[in-house]
Amino acid sequence: MFVVRFLQTVALALSQIRANKGRSFLTTLGVIIGVASVTAVIAALTGMKQFVLGQFESIGANYVYIDGTLPPELENVISWEDVQLQEEEIAAIAEHATTLSKISPHWRMNIDVAVGSERIQNTRALGIRPEWHDVEQRSVILGRPFNANDDADRLNVCLINDKAIEELRLDKDPVGDSIFLAGRHFQIVGVVETKAVSPMFGGTPQTEVFVPFGTAQKINPRGWINDAGALLHSTDDAEDAKAEVRFILRKMRGLKADDPDTFVVEVLQTYIDQFNSVAGGITAIAGGVVSISLLVGGVGIMNIMLVSVSERTREIGLRKAVGARPAVVLLQFLVEAVTLCVAGGLIGLVFGQALTLAVQSIPGASLDGAVIPGWAIALAFVFSAGTGVVFGMFPAIKAARLDPIEALRHE
Repeated sequence: MFVVRFLQTVALALSQIRANKGRSFLTTLGVIIGVASVTAVIAALTGMKQFVLGQFESIGANYVYIDGTLPPELENVISWEDVQLQEEEIAAIAEHATTLSKISPHWRMNIDVAVGSERIQNTRALGIRPEWHDVEQRSVILGRPFNANDDADRLNVCLINDKAIEELRLDKDPVGDSIFLAGRHFQIVGVVETKAVSPMFGGTPQTEVFVPFGTAQKINPRGWINDAGALLHSTDDAEDAKAEVRFILRKMRGLKADDPDTFVVEVLQTYIDQFNSVAGGITAIAGGVVSISLLVGGVGIMNIMLVSVSERTREIGLRKAVGARPAVVLLQFLVEAVTLCVAGGLIGLVFGQALTLAVQSIPGASLDGAVIPGWAIALAFVFSAGTGVVFGMFPAIKAARLDPIEALRHE
């Protein structure tokens, strides 16, 4: 019996909405704008989050960056070269840092590269060890990677990236070909994939050359280890890894308790966690700000529903005179308000999806991943229905409390 009465009430509410289509649409306009703006903003923030996290993942969430740094308070006490990483420090970290699976120091150089008449000056060359491929997630697509003998014997072999093949006009398969690095003859033993990295992480140069770590020291004996990359056993070990590496380096450098660190240890997972936290806060704040339009829309619905009660006072009186209970009258007006809000929410979702597609097509915005998440759609429906209940309750109560005799006298 209750279900039948409820369906009859819903049908009556819908008939009243259809009878005033223009007014109903204008009434729901605030809700439409609110839902569209909320969903579009959340979609844009979702796309931004996906893009940034994608850039982090291109490096690896379990990546650890280690480098020497000169604290401001020591600038006039020691030189920049004094704080650079040493081979024995790398060896100590590899041996004693239980949270790290691998570590790879980098010996950076800028050298001239020549093949026949083709020459590229001041090209970045990197001295690496075999672990570098796993740490940096850079695989060899042609030929072979470096091995322990290449490093120990300081052989004149090298790896290049596929972009170097284009710029140096090499064969499609240059493995076995010779090039000159800093005037020395080197044999290409492999080609490393070019890893596309966002400018937010420094980007990737067009041409990259890699030589064994020991060979790089032979070419540039006055150089130093610029930095080192390492891998965590587990991303859960981020803070423990920082503590371990910090303890090892401070002990090896003889730093006292009140001395500042002369190095940095950064774990990418820490930044990912921080970004997720900040992104969540931004989403909540932005959603809250644009949700104000839903509040405005709710006030508009309450206003129109009060007008509707006033217009239909005689109808309400007649219905109550023939036996309609106050609860039925209340339900009719409440359902009408909720229906208006839910309909506005549906239309708002359509407009929100249109805005999301527009955001995806913005050139250079890198928001291809902008989508309205399922929870945002569900939230839009709940918020719309809630708006109808909250702002429709007062007009519905007013209608339910009308005295039938006074209502029938109303002109």
